[in-house]
This record gives sequence, C-alpha cells and structure tokens, in this order.
Amino acid sequence: MLIELHLLQSFPVSNLNRDDLGQPKTARFGGHTRARISSQSLKRAARMLLAQHGIDPSELGVRTKRLRDAAAGLLAARGRDKEQAQDICQAGLEEIGFAAHPATGLTKYLLYVGQPAQELLADYCDQRWDDLTKTVTAAKKRKQSTDAAPRKTATKTAATKPTKQAQEQAKRILDGTRAADVALFGRMIADNTDFNVNAASQVAHALSTHAVVNEFDYYTALDDLRPNAEPAADMIGTVDFNAACFYRYANLDLDQLAANLPGDADLVARSIRAWLYSFIHAVPGGKQNSMAARTMPQTLIGVVRETGAWNLANAFLSPVADVPDLMTASTQRLVTHFQQLRAFYGDTQLRHTAIASVGGDLADVPDDEITPTLDGFVSRLLTATKA
Repeated sequence: MLIELHLLQSFPVSNLNRDDLGQPKTARFGGHTRARISSQSLKRAARMLLAQHGIDPSELGVRTKRLRDAAAGLLAARGRDKEQAQDICQAGLEEIGFAAHPATGLTKYLLYVGQPAQELLADYCDQRWDDLTKTVTAAKKRKQSTDAAPRKTATKTAATKPTKQAQEQAKRILDGTRAADVALFGRMIADNTDFNVNAASQVAHALSTHAVVNEFDYYTALDDLRPNAEPAADMIGTVDFNAACFYRYANLDLDQLAANLPGDADLVARSIRAWLYSFIHAVPGGKQNSMAARTMPQTLIGVVRETGAWNLANAFLSPVADVPDLMTASTQRLVTHFQQLRAFYGDTQLRHTAIASVGGDLADVPDDEITPTLDGFVSRLLTATKA
C-alpha cells in the first residue's frame, strides 16, 4: 500500500535551492526551462520537521562525519583523557570498519545512524580501552618507523577484516530499526551494503508548472558610520532569484516502512502521520532570511493506493502560460490530468482520494473527495490506510 502526495505551492521572490553558481536550480522539461527544487533539499526540509509532528527526537537519526569526536566527548565526560579518547575512538571506528581521518576525526562520508550510536561507540571503546590503547601505540610506532625510513614505492596494505565482535558492534551502532527518518529516507553504506536501508519514501524534484527565467537583485549596503557628506555604497552585490508555482510529488510505501521498523506498529503509525504533515509543511531554507518566501501549498491531492504510483508532472509538460490566475490554472491542469489517468488506466487500485484547495476551483471534483481542512485531509488518508 502506498500514500501519494501531489502539491501545488507558489513561492514569491526566492532562491530556495542553489546550484554551484548560487543561482536557483532549473531543469528543461517539455522544451522549456523550469524552476526546480531538488528532492534532497525537500527531504531535508521535511526531516527537520518530523520532531514537530509526533516523532520523539530519540526516535530520529543523525547524519554525521563526527562520530569519533562525539564518542570521545562522552568518554571525556566519564573521566577519560579527551585527547587519548579521540585516539581510542579512532581505533575503535577502524576496528568496526569505518576509518576516520586522523587529523580531523571525520569519516570519509556521512554516516546515518540512530541516536544511541554515539553512546554505543563510547561503550565499545571504554570496554576495549586497554586493547585499543595497544593498537594506537603500535600504529604510532609504525608511523614513526615509516617516517624515519628512506622513501620507497608505496605499497597497498590489505584491509583487515573486522572480528566477529567488531561486526556485532557495527550492527548495533548502525542499527536503524528504531530511527523513523532512516526508515523513511533510507541509507547507503558504501563500505558494507549489509547495512543499507531501502527508503520507504520516494521524493521527486519539484518543477514549476510554467516556464521561468532566473533574475537577479542588485543591492547596495551603507556604512552607518560614514559621514553624511560622503554618500556612497560601501558594498555592492547581486543575488539571483526566481518566482514560481511548483508541482511537488512524494510517495510512501507503507509495507517498506513497516519492514524498516520491525515490531513497532506505534512508531510506524506515528511515522506515517509525521511524514504527511512534514512534507506538506516542508520549505527549504535557502536565502530565507533575505527573502522570507514562507508560503504553504494551496492545492493538495492525496491518494492511498494498493499498487502502482502516478507522478502527475506531465500535467505541465506544456507549461501554463498567459492566464490571469496561475494557481487556479495549475490546479485545473493537475486535477484534469489525474482524472484522465483514472479514466484511461482505471482506478480499482485507488483505495481513497482526498483533494483540498485553498481558494481553488474544484468544480470537476466529486464532492466526496473534497476536504476543507488540512487536518481533515490527513485524517482521511490515515483512515484509508487502516480500512
């Protein structure tokens, strides 16, 4: 069973998701340039809201390269020497298969772990303090010997396979079965695919329903202490922006979510509800302090289906243009395309459909599918998953 969300959301002057040049991201779709917000940006914005919608912070994961320093900090709080604790945690991480840079303490990529991971690593290193101390001492002696010896052609050292004890500890540290966001958005561990988690949620890049051309704002700033007799700009610059009505799409596989959170029906239920509210409220934070593009979706279509999935972006393959009300025209396009797909492919796999619009025209929508409030919209979808 899947839940699908189709949202139309219009943003005024904004730069919510920048590319490497600082410009709002775009994509060519239907032969025209569209404004774009990446799926990664939307997922992070939603993930940051889960704790506001029923998920306890202890039930959320942490994405970090700083697991070594976090565990070392806990060991220092227990009375261990902080600098030595960093070396011990470095060795501990390597022992379970995740090397950290000796100078920065950063792992080579972000590890997505549950909240207990820091304490579990600290406990492991505390229990094996003496053995890991020997490992650290031996490594330092090897380094000194290598530095003192004449330079030779570098040879590749074979990676040491983690012991059974270390493998078991790695499983505990990387356990994601009690982290709602890891279950929702998945995880890839490049060094060990056994720890990968298949995402229960798929998220599309948001695209504008119409063609766009990025613009830029030329600004100046003044020095408050400059004498009045010397008017001039003390800083000059430009900021890129656009304004667009976006189509957003995401889905949630309830069976995959339950598999990712085994044996915890309550957390699964709360994760579904939190996912719905978080994605509806998700707004990326790019340039918000200077543009405050804090808008809400105006048209929402929610679908609970047994099989399949329909991204409705093709409703806007031909861009909406030359209309007095962009949101109304986009809503009509979206609803019409959805009804056309239902008529052609059949809707026996659709368990429930809920449609809401803030001031939009839903004249062609059956009355039993219209809901006037957000809480009612979410409630209808949640009820349909239990029917």
